[in-house]
Amino acid sequence: MSDPGRIVQISVSSGGVPKRPVDAARVTPAGVEGDAHRDHAHHGGPDRAVCLYAMEAIRALAAEGHAIGPGTLGENVTVEGLDWPAIEPGARLRLGDEVLLEITRFTSPCVNIQAAFAGGDFGRVSHKRHPGWSRLYARVLRQGTIRAGDPARLVR
Repeated sequence: MSDPGRIVQISVSSGGVPKRPVDAARVTPAGVEGDAHRDHAHHGGPDRAVCLYAMEAIRALAAEGHAIGPGTLGENVTVEGLDWPAIEPGARLRLGDEVLLEITRFTSPCVNIQAAFAGGDFGRVSHKRHPGWSRLYARVLRQGTIRAGDPARLVR
């Protein structure tokens, strides 16, 4: 395993964005407990159980003038200290002592996050247009509870 990063924030909502911070949450194959989705065709399900994003990317986007913070783009888990551009589908992440995720795909940005972007350019986090800047979806291989501040590790 690589040197650990950490979980900056865990975020949930009753549907939609922004998601709001919680101190801890149980993560199951159905997703992060306390989180819900309005659009089940494009969000949720076993291969999109958890959405992740990097704090480093959030800071860089904010520096570009976008109104972005943890949870703004709908991610459930904001992490820092990982080599985000190197994480691709098939990679595995350990969160805390219990949770093991497998990255399934890059997310497709949607109009629901448009308000967070200067000029409405939500394609700024499109993997096709800007590789390394996308959020990631993951399936849950091992469930458990995570807390803000827990380690986040890329499992090699």
